Amino acid sequence: MKKDTRKDLLKLFVAILLTFTVASCSKTVRFQTSTVVPGADAKVIISKDDNKNNVIEMTVTNLADPTRLSPPKKTYVVWMQTANSGIKNIGQLISETSYFSSARKAVLKSTTPFSPQKFFVTAEDNANIQYPGTQVVLTTKDF
Repeated sequence: MKKDTRKDLLKLFVAILLTFTVASCSKTVRFQTSTVVPGADAKVIISKDDNKNNVIEMTVTNLADPTRLSPPKKTYVVWMQTANSGIKNIGQLISETSYFSSARKAVLKSTTPFSPQKFFVTAEDNANIQYPGTQVVLTTKDF
């Protein structure tokens, strides 16, 4: 083999190794089918950043506008249940259509030092709340 070919193969091997290393450091958790919004499909990917914080990326498709729920609400709030620190509000989830598609999609990215055990989404009248309301629309199992 030529020296350049060996270098190219080595670079390819390192790139593949790095891809698998990064992919193996994340965990994907799917949400259960909802009785409130049964068409919604949701997942959350949890990974670690350089500071050992948990990086959370939640994606939801086909989530109905909260004003169409019964009773109607103004927004969705994402909650994270932790082992030692209770339940944390990690952000507001806004489901919108895009210019090229009528499908509703929402993405929430957050970073936290807390270790998640479970995620759930509630329909609320205010996003800046300390405790979840009773209208749970999506939830994961404990993991």
